[in-house]
Amino acid sequence: MIWAIVLLPLLGALIAWFIPDNRKRPFVLPLFGALHLVMTVVLVVSTPPASPKGWIFLDSLGKLTLLCNSVLFLVCSAYAVGYLSYRRRRDNRILCMALLDCLAAMTLVTMSQHLGLLWIALEATTLAMAPLVYFNRNARSIEATWKYLLICSVGIAIALLGLFFLAYSTIVAKQDVSLLLGSLIADAPRLHAGWRHAAFIFLLVGFGSKMGLAPLHTWKPDAYGEAPGLVGALLAGGLVNCALLALLRVYQIAAASTEGALFQEVLLGMGLVSMAFAAVFMARQSDFKRMLAYSSVEHVGIIAVALGLGKGALLGALLHMVNNAMTKGVLFLSSGNIHRAYNSKSTQFVRGALKRAPWSGALFLAAFLAITGSPPFAPFVSEFMIVSSAFVQGNHWTGGLFLLFLAMIFIGMASTVLPLVMGKMPEGMEKTPYRDSLPTVLPPLMLMGVVLMLGLWIPGPLMALLQDAAGLLGGGR
Repeated sequence: MIWAIVLLPLLGALIAWFIPDNRKRPFVLPLFGALHLVMTVVLVVSTPPASPKGWIFLDSLGKLTLLCNSVLFLVCSAYAVGYLSYRRRRDNRILCMALLDCLAAMTLVTMSQHLGLLWIALEATTLAMAPLVYFNRNARSIEATWKYLLICSVGIAIALLGLFFLAYSTIVAKQDVSLLLGSLIADAPRLHAGWRHAAFIFLLVGFGSKMGLAPLHTWKPDAYGEAPGLVGALLAGGLVNCALLALLRVYQIAAASTEGALFQEVLLGMGLVSMAFAAVFMARQSDFKRMLAYSSVEHVGIIAVALGLGKGALLGALLHMVNNAMTKGVLFLSSGNIHRAYNSKSTQFVRGALKRAPWSGALFLAAFLAITGSPPFAPFVSEFMIVSSAFVQGNHWTGGLFLLFLAMIFIGMASTVLPLVMGKMPEGMEKTPYRDSLPTVLPPLMLMGVVLMLGLWIPGPLMALLQDAAGLLGGGR
């Protein structure tokens, strides 16, 4: 069962390759997305034992990430059917295959207990995403693709060096040489301090660049800006979650060693720097999809701040991982609809979206309120948990800066979103065939319902999973 959930999307990719009809091929995506979600729920409820050598096992952190990614992929795949009906002149064979390949790689990331296997799976997500970023096949998309590949590949190569250093620290300390997570956690205090310290730095920089923590975020504005909306949703939700999970594995090892406090301080600093970068670059942003990229930088920064605070903030960090993925899904899918309606991403030409595309404009506005931490939406709950933990711990400077950056980001984002949604439609605007329809509106509407529900009520099984996952990070101490 646990291997079947990885092989299932690969089977779907193979089927998509052999379907000749450009109109029928996209229906493979929601079919296999639904099957993947069913298998995910089964695995979360009834988890099989670890593989014989312990390389594959679905712990609470993996379960949470897998469930979040599977839900997001199903929604994006359902949206893809309606989206691709407007792009029939563009061959979608590569896009359908790459989406399913990426799902398989993301699934393997969540189950990998061997850091070498996790690295391979994470690199596979990078390669699978590249043709998705290039889908529009113009000069800007090829530039975005190369920047994405170059920076993420350099980052993942740095992470590989970090793994080498971590393995070498076991040799120097005369411990069993292994990259199994359980063994590294157990042996963490006895690993050679110098090589262990170097490994943590390289792994933080490598996986941090994949997450998009500032100043390692420079690939995000181009990739998010040029990729289709559904690809942007998977980048900001699924791919970020996979990179975050890799960082959480390092966090587990650091917490078990003598360098946990230093690792947390570095994360805290990088998180605040990421929020500051987002606050500066989001102001007066004329490309609304690039604005969403800086919003992603902000929210990985929020999660990094929570990890740096530790203790009670860890539960907030994991809940925010889920909330951010769901809300970003609404933002990117609705922004894709608005892009199609106006055939532009510039706020100079995109005004009055509530009149041109009423459902998409309303969803974009609601998701903007949600992602900036407005009640009663889910991100408000997780952000409140994080900032309240900062003040409870007596870390008043962090809590104050956190609130200051949130206020700046709200003002900067509102200056772009409000005229885009509620402004006066420009005269002589280009007429496009796009109209809001059930296939392109229902998927983000369902996600918006999830975001609202999680702001009002978190189901008991999900809360139990969040608490178990936080316990693995030391959140119970």
